[in-house]
Amino acid sequence: MNTRIELLILEDEPDERDALIKQVDARGDDFHLIAATASSAEAFNKVMDYSPDAVILDLELHKGDGDGFDFLTRLRSANIPRPPYILVTTWNISPATYAAARELGADYIMSKVRRGYSAEEPLKFLLSIRSTIMSRTVKDTFARTDAYEVDQTEKRLKRRIQKELNQIGVNPKSVGYAYLTDAIAYVVMENKHKVCNFVARKWNKAECSVERAMQNAINRAWNTADTADLLKYYTAVIKSDRGVPTITEFIYYYAQQIRPDFENLL
Repeated sequence: MNTRIELLILEDEPDERDALIKQVDARGDDFHLIAATASSAEAFNKVMDYSPDAVILDLELHKGDGDGFDFLTRLRSANIPRPPYILVTTWNISPATYAAARELGADYIMSKVRRGYSAEEPLKFLLSIRSTIMSRTVKDTFARTDAYEVDQTEKRLKRRIQKELNQIGVNPKSVGYAYLTDAIAYVVMENKHKVCNFVARKWNKAECSVERAMQNAINRAWNTADTADLLKYYTAVIKSDRGVPTITEFIYYYAQQIRPDFENLL
């Protein structure tokens, strides 16, 4: 089991950002750095694409783009399936600022003013609560209010789909995992087209954002999973020149594989 914390850093001070990166590199067995950026917009996009376990967040981005509050606000509005643990690091000592950050979803605030603070401190703290961070689970993809009621058949269907996704290494922490689960279930149950539009409306997201997240989840599985597992569990011919299934190919392949088991129950 991979217990490395997948980490995103949002820090605008180059020296502080480099120091954090250096500390992460020195702890390769404990952390995997997804990205280090000074842009709140870029950080949000990385969260949507890669679903990190934790974010080290600087609130003030004087040399960057946006700020930590912008990032927190966008993240809260996104209602993603598995939000990352947010560790705020800041030179600000205002109680009102701390309260606002917590209200927007910050899990812990570490003051850079405190004695002995260094780039090592945030990483040591995250390691101290690693089990808590890693135990955060994906929200039930059928938990939102929908046009149909969640029943036992749908729950069984979801579990079957996720078993198939797990076999080929689709990351269950990724946003795309939840979207793919809903998309395949929709085709199995309704046998309709405009799948991405359905998922986008369900999650109140832009269709292009949903498509990107699903394709990224598929791409990442094909880039990281064991080739033997892919050949064993995904037997369809891949038509794309890139050697990776398109969203449509992927969704309809699994819908066709799964539907016969559920046709008498739907």
